[in-house]
Amino acid sequence: QVQLVESGGGLVQAGGSLRLSCAASGNIYSINGMGWHRQAPGKQRELVAAIASGGNTNYADSVKGRFTISRDNAKNTVYLQMNSLKPEDTAVYYCNADLRMGYWHAPTVYWGQGTQVTVSS
Repeated sequence: QVQLVESGGGLVQAGGSLRLSCAASGNIYSINGMGWHRQAPGKQRELVAAIASGGNTNYADSVKGRFTISRDNAKNTVYLQMNSLKPEDTAVYYCNADLRMGYWHAPTVYWGQGTQVTVSS
């Protein structure tokens, strides 16, 4: 069994900052990519940021220069530092991890339960 548990969401004023964390636990052999997606009401889930096991990162154009993704491989944890938040950043944020439960297991993507981020104007 594998679990991804997010924390750090909440309510913040425009221009403020939040830091999201997501810890993966359970029967984990290795983790490849990790990332964050978000889904606003009435909209499709979209990629926010992703980070490969080697540290390469990828960001949505809408968050470049404001958000920073990082990971601690020893803790199986991925972070999302969000600065200069805007009302349009309001959404449920989901973390994901592409991981293997054993040497002979195929990579599988697991998702967290989501954490609400609300930015007031």
